[in-house]
Amino acid sequence: MRSRFRIGAATLAATAAILCAAAAAQRRPADGEVRPISAPGDYRFSFDHGGLTRFYLVHVPKSYHGQRVPLLLALHGGGGNADYQANDSKYRLIAKSEQAGFIAVFPNGYSRLGGKLATWNAGACCAGAVRNQSDDVGFIRTVIRRVEIQANVDPRRVFATGMSNGAMMSWRLACEAPEIRAIAPVEGTDNTTHCSPARPVPVIQFHALDDDMVPFNGGVGPRSFTQLNFTSVPATIAKWVRLNRADPAGRRVLTVPGAHCDLHPALRGGAPVELCVTDTGKHSWPGGGTQQLRTRPSQAISANDLMWNFFSSL
Repeated sequence: MRSRFRIGAATLAATAAILCAAAAAQRRPADGEVRPISAPGDYRFSFDHGGLTRFYLVHVPKSYHGQRVPLLLALHGGGGNADYQANDSKYRLIAKSEQAGFIAVFPNGYSRLGGKLATWNAGACCAGAVRNQSDDVGFIRTVIRRVEIQANVDPRRVFATGMSNGAMMSWRLACEAPEIRAIAPVEGTDNTTHCSPARPVPVIQFHALDDDMVPFNGGVGPRSFTQLNFTSVPATIAKWVRLNRADPAGRRVLTVPGAHCDLHPALRGGAPVELCVTDTGKHSWPGGGTQQLRTRPSQAISANDLMWNFFSSL
């Protein structure tokens, strides 16, 4: 009798272990081992997705000691890469991570050149990612799941920003990735071909009136590397005011020399939509470093400060 009990208990324990392992495998990304992040610093990770080796960079601020923290995805522009977006002389997102205490994640777009000249499949734009129908939504959602395993991320504070084609990708994430709780696109409009967000997604958008790559009023940018007819900023804002059930009657909430911000507050059950416009700066990151050799970005406002204030207010 005692022998049978011991055999039965062992069998039950083994079965339970198998079931627990199976459940853990379902929660874990399919590519296998995900190395944990236990200390502040800069990390590079890669995994196979869609037949390519894809990678992402992670910056963990010095204030992180295992406590639950927000996560900010920062998506590079078309033809760029994760290393460029993580360069603090260009975007100053590492410095903002240190100041605000969030984990910054820099995914790399679709590329067959070892990660260089990468683009995002943001709907109508851009380049190789669209031609090859790259599953960039699936890739980024896997990156989020991996980082949530690697570090103590607050799933209620997973945000996305991006530059140009990366900004366009953030709009697509708002449409299709329910993990994303708010977005802050910079110099990129919504060029998705369809959009059905699971819930209203708060938005703060940044755009220069003189943008010569993604024109404020839409159309083909004179300096664009693609001949796409981009959606305008006003059409993008009108679309998201409707999707987010925000107040169509926006109000001016910030006016400084060279820039202003207009807020469409959330109506009942909705989410806010805010637009910050710089008079100059062309196709650049407001308040950043030298993003283009011939163009200094507008210093009238700081996209990093305004976006994080917006995210923190949600």
